[in-house]
Amino acid sequence: MSVPPAPPLLLASTSPQRRAILAQLGIPFELAVPDYEEHDAAGTDVVELVREHAVGKARSVGEPDERPILGVDTAVHLDGLVFGKPGGPEEAEEMLEALGGHEHEVVSGLCLRTTGWEVVEHEVTRVLFRELTARDLAAYVAAGEWDGRAGAYAIQGLGAALVAKIDGDYLNVVGLPAALLVRLLSERFAGVYGFG
Repeated sequence: MSVPPAPPLLLASTSPQRRAILAQLGIPFELAVPDYEEHDAAGTDVVELVREHAVGKARSVGEPDERPILGVDTAVHLDGLVFGKPGGPEEAEEMLEALGGHEHEVVSGLCLRTTGWEVVEHEVTRVLFRELTARDLAAYVAAGEWDGRAGAYAIQGLGAALVAKIDGDYLNVVGLPAALLVRLLSERFAGVYGFG
């Protein structure tokens, strides 16, 4: 008896990193561009913020059908400051300079929706940057990898050279809290996606 194929997740994201991680995990998915505008109010708790954005993205692509909807949002947090995507090279350099020599948190909110339920959780990974020189900063910013990246770096690329240590889910830093997603799929869809 053949097993019916798993319904693809509907990924409410334009992130190539999230697409690559789902493909790496062998989770079928389809893309939907979220119609959601992020508003980061000053002083908002980072966990509350990423969870709210994840829900907003997931809900913005319509109601679930046979495909569960997945929304994710990621931010970098250091000493009470939330670093989203830099607006330009100067802001990217300021972010990286602040992160240099310090441990920061990469916090992702994840929302998984079906016709019957909606679950919202979050994941935290701690990343320690080595001390960064003016030359390090200039070279990384000139490479342009900061563009469109929370905290102005991509750990899966040249940004790996900025990192001294990581504690937690590496793929969360890349852009999708994979361990959290796999746990939710194994609990909520045991065996359907190959987990649980």
